[in-house]
Amino acid sequence: MTFPDPSISRNAYELLIQEVADYAIYMLSPDGRVISWNPGAERIKGYTADEIIGEHFSRFYTEEDRAAGVPGNVLVTAATAGRFRAEAWRVRRDGSRFWAHVVVNPIRRDGELIGFAKITRDMTEQRQAQQAALESERRFRLLVQGVTDYAIFMLDLGGHVTNWNAGAERIKGYAASDIIGCHFSRFYTPEDLAAGVPVVALEKARREGRFEAEGWRLRKNGERFWASVVIDAVYDDGQLVGFAKITRDLTERRQAQLQLEQSREQLFQAQKMEAVGQLTGGLAHDFNNLLAGISGSLELLSARIAQGRYKDLERFVAVAQGAATRAAALTHRLLAFSRRQALDPCLTDVNHLIAGMEELVRRTVGPAVELRMDTADGLWSTWIDGNQLENALLNLCINARDAMPDGGRLTVTTANCQLDRQAAQVPDLPAGRYVVLSVSDTGTGMTPDVMARAFEPFYTTKPEGQGTGLGLSMVYGFVRQSGGQVRISSRPGQGTSICLYLPFHPGQADASETPTDHGKPPPSGAGRTVLVVDDETTVRLLVTEVLHDLGYTILEAGDSEGGLRLLQSDVSIDLLVTDVGLPGGMNGRQMADAARSVRPGLRVLFITGYAPNDDISRIQMEPGMHVLSKPFALEALTTQIASILSEERRP
Repeated sequence: MTFPDPSISRNAYELLIQEVADYAIYMLSPDGRVISWNPGAERIKGYTADEIIGEHFSRFYTEEDRAAGVPGNVLVTAATAGRFRAEAWRVRRDGSRFWAHVVVNPIRRDGELIGFAKITRDMTEQRQAQQAALESERRFRLLVQGVTDYAIFMLDLGGHVTNWNAGAERIKGYAASDIIGCHFSRFYTPEDLAAGVPVVALEKARREGRFEAEGWRLRKNGERFWASVVIDAVYDDGQLVGFAKITRDLTERRQAQLQLEQSREQLFQAQKMEAVGQLTGGLAHDFNNLLAGISGSLELLSARIAQGRYKDLERFVAVAQGAATRAAALTHRLLAFSRRQALDPCLTDVNHLIAGMEELVRRTVGPAVELRMDTADGLWSTWIDGNQLENALLNLCINARDAMPDGGRLTVTTANCQLDRQAAQVPDLPAGRYVVLSVSDTGTGMTPDVMARAFEPFYTTKPEGQGTGLGLSMVYGFVRQSGGQVRISSRPGQGTSICLYLPFHPGQADASETPTDHGKPPPSGAGRTVLVVDDETTVRLLVTEVLHDLGYTILEAGDSEGGLRLLQSDVSIDLLVTDVGLPGGMNGRQMADAARSVRPGLRVLFITGYAPNDDISRIQMEPGMHVLSKPFALEALTTQIASILSEERRP
């Protein structure tokens, strides 16, 4: 055996290392190879001297440490700093790990590094005791009985309660003797249990170390409360032993939040209905004109037929159909505008939206205001709620009309806008592409003070009773929520221009209506049976008449009770055509669901006008269900029915 330092007595050195069994004491060459080995090293690491001398000391390190280059860093640190000291996991000969306290000192002769002295002590038992003490202390801190605002308790690996603090008893209503040993899922609502929420929570805590959420939980008396929940995984010496769960009762905060959201919705709806109120006078006049055109055309048709004068009858039919189409368009726009609904962004063609709003805007602003639509060719698409954008546009046009009491010019403009970093600073937006919708008027304009407050809720310059001051604030909030910005440009006596910067979205919005193929013969319904359920006799008559002419076998009912009676009979039915709002104890959707329990896969076509309690947009459609809004062209009805019946029958 070679000793690097001859000044050390050979006998003294060997006596030292042979007597020390609690420490692994050995020498390393400058490149890290073992050159001596004591009994303590053999006892702690499991290698005999013959097995290890000449081998590199990195074999005592874990795979993770070797991959991270830790052994090399140890020698570099010892050589440069004069000592390396650390605690970490090391590996015995049999592959087991132990927690080691390590000291490495460089050995030099005449200033030249000739090796390293390495001392290792097995600290596994001490570390386990320390970890146990820390865990005991942590549990004590978590479960301190003085905490009453938080429910703090522990779960075993299966999710069963193992201890319980005073806060848990106060919040959840269970005494410790009632709940320890029970599964924590009893605190969850039936809906969450059905959805497997407790299982998901525990698995996420197991996988990621923590689960956090808010939701409804149950007290012992069945009462619900809104809870903030944190579940932490608890480890002992690297092994998962259970979970710590902290629950806080946030019911009061949740109720305040819901009340605020409800108040905001009520304010928004009030502002929307204010705008609807301003439409009603003009719309009543317009609808009377449209109805006059329809009724007059029908009277002339009846008179000409009675007189045997059949020439040019199609002209009166065209007049009546045109007036009916215009009335339907106005109805759909008004209902879509006034209906309560959540923000629902989608790929939107703003030019197409404006074109659909033009007649409504024109009738709203009145004949004294000249309306101009200046839309850009090749306008980009935007990702936004179209219904809310219609609301914003109509409100801006109403404000512009009110700013021009003696008449003037209102211009609606669209444009594509590319903002670089510097240009984007003015509208306070990120650089990028935007669709700009502008509404400009030649009215009274605004002073700088008025412009500064224009977006404030309830701020208005209109006389009392003529405005709530919600219009511009709602427009601003909606556009900002959608990722855009609103800018006002105005001078007293020179009019106002309000620009909406809407975020660009790649893709092409579908702005076209599906054209009607007038050259295609109507599909035959021979061999098919259709049940028509509608409480409106006129609608039922028209639908059954046109389907009968195409060869369909027709069954009909005027309410859900009669319809369900037929659906639960043995008669063959290929398609159910039903209104959504029906008398007879259930609506059309409920009747369809009841029918599908005995006729799985029954195909259904809902035909519906606006029904306040049965809005079809709020009903999740299932496979085989379709919808057609009233009023509809009879040709559109027959085409859709043929399309539905051509689908493969679902199992």
